[in-house]
Amino acid sequence: MSSKKLGVILYGPPAAGKDTVTRILAELHPRYGQFARLKIGSGRSVGYRMGTPAQLRELKAAGDVVYANSRYGNTYVLDRPALDAAFAAGVPVVHLGQLAGIRALDDGYPADWLVVLLWCPREVTAQRSAGRGDSDTAARLAAWDATREDLDVHPGTTWDLIVDTTATSPQDAARLVDQLLAQQAGAATA
Repeated sequence: MSSKKLGVILYGPPAAGKDTVTRILAELHPRYGQFARLKIGSGRSVGYRMGTPAQLRELKAAGDVVYANSRYGNTYVLDRPALDAAFAAGVPVVHLGQLAGIRALDDGYPADWLVVLLWCPREVTAQRSAGRGDSDTAARLAAWDATREDLDVHPGTTWDLIVDTTATSPQDAARLVDQLLAQQAGAATA
């Protein structure tokens, strides 16, 4: 692995497979770990660092907020100290549903990011959300719509990999991500 910071961004609508692909990446190699965003609000806490409005104010005052967005009545934050810690531990896998987040990481945090679009149709998000017992499937479908609109409004995004998760198994998607990251690491040391 090169000395350059290498990270993975998994972008896509709710229930596209970000959690599943990340879990399989970690099984492939322990260097991968899901980046736990700071979450200010309520609801699901698994995969997040739960925080307070005071913590968010402190991060903002220190200039340590790389990106923040609001969805489902919560605020989700990518902060510099946690990103530093995640890179020190290995290869962070950041989950995003907004192209602005990709741009913020690319512009605001020095690393080589492998940017992956995981996609599934709206009806698949509805089925997967209901199948996993989400109590807010309607909000997740609204987020799917916002993600689709984001892609339509900003069509020039460059993807290192695009995966249709209805046609590609999570295992194959994870292997593709791992292979591309290895190639990127090799190119960085060449």
